[in-house]
Amino acid sequence: MISSSAAPVDAPNLARFVSRRTENFVESVIREMSRLAMQHGAVNLAQGFPDFPAPADIKQAALDSINQDLNQYPNTWGVKPFRDAIAAKYREHYGLELDPEREITGTCGSTEAMIATLLGITNPGDEVVVFEPFYENYYPDTLLCQAERKLVTLYPPRWTFNPEELRRAFTSRTKAIILNTPHNPTGRVFSREELSVVAALCQEFDCVAISEEIYEHITYDGVRHTPIATLPGMRERTIILNSMSKSYAVTGWRVGWTIAPPEITASIRKVHDFLTVGPPTPLQYAGAYALSRPAEFYEMHRGDYEQKRNRLLGILAEARLPGLAPQGAYYILANIAHLGRGRDVEFVKYMVEQVGVACVPGSSFFETKHLGADWVRFCFCKKDETLEQARERLMAAKI
Repeated sequence: MISSSAAPVDAPNLARFVSRRTENFVESVIREMSRLAMQHGAVNLAQGFPDFPAPADIKQAALDSINQDLNQYPNTWGVKPFRDAIAAKYREHYGLELDPEREITGTCGSTEAMIATLLGITNPGDEVVVFEPFYENYYPDTLLCQAERKLVTLYPPRWTFNPEELRRAFTSRTKAIILNTPHNPTGRVFSREELSVVAALCQEFDCVAISEEIYEHITYDGVRHTPIATLPGMRERTIILNSMSKSYAVTGWRVGWTIAPPEITASIRKVHDFLTVGPPTPLQYAGAYALSRPAEFYEMHRGDYEQKRNRLLGILAEARLPGLAPQGAYYILANIAHLGRGRDVEFVKYMVEQVGVACVPGSSFFETKHLGADWVRFCFCKKDETLEQARERLMAAKI
């Protein structure tokens, strides 16, 4: 029996239990905007998830897998049919021959793929080159790894880089460069010429390219994605990250993968095993089905997204929010400098609270915050009815 006469104990100093590695973390701005959209009843053009159904046959494949009782722990680096399907897809689409046993790892989305990769290949003090703007996860990922970011600016309106600035970012301490193509948030699809510049630097400085290619099939105006791994000398210097999320409209499934040379894969798998064990078993089997879809599947969805892109570009132009037409992904960066309604953070607050349309402040994609202060990001992977509702609210607000 515990004595009730025990002396009172001081309240704990809770700040003592907060890790220094998280001190500079903030809530995901993208997911914060989704939360605010729900709070204010705003049309959510902020977070990149479709509000229309996933393809019926892919959903049925998931249901079939569950009903076949494929519901237990998977092989930690991915069930064999899933890894085999990934290898077959890359052979068919890009001519890459992959070893499913030693080079492919199933992960919980490309989000886990990135942190498992960085933890698997970097040591504290290693340098990682990152193009700015960048998808917001890249900043905390490098902090968790205690790696040093070397930022290289992508310049509008084409959102391309200066080759000399890129070269200056590489040193003897460079371990990797992070590529994201098609690019979030700009929609830039790096050309073969641009990728060749990156490839030459990777080979000169003996480092690897971490290439996140989650929007590989969502491209427009005849532009097509080129994996940097297909360039001369890059097959053994590339780590490909990808996911089911975007190409198959299943962002909540959290099924992704890494592709890397065997020695690198072995290190990534060690981290992955103790992070998540593996993505959901039945969804991997459904993923194997989805990855076998014919080329017509991707062409149909590419056309649907291109139509939505053009529609939102027209809506934004009508609302005095001129957007730059993306070559890929499903986002539009719109310039707000001429509106006189403050910088990006102030503007998106006005938009969600007063206009009823949620978007993302451009500075959330920059470490150099002032570079993004004149931009906001809109997402167009939405139903036509959703885009029309956004148009009506934008027109009524007379921004």
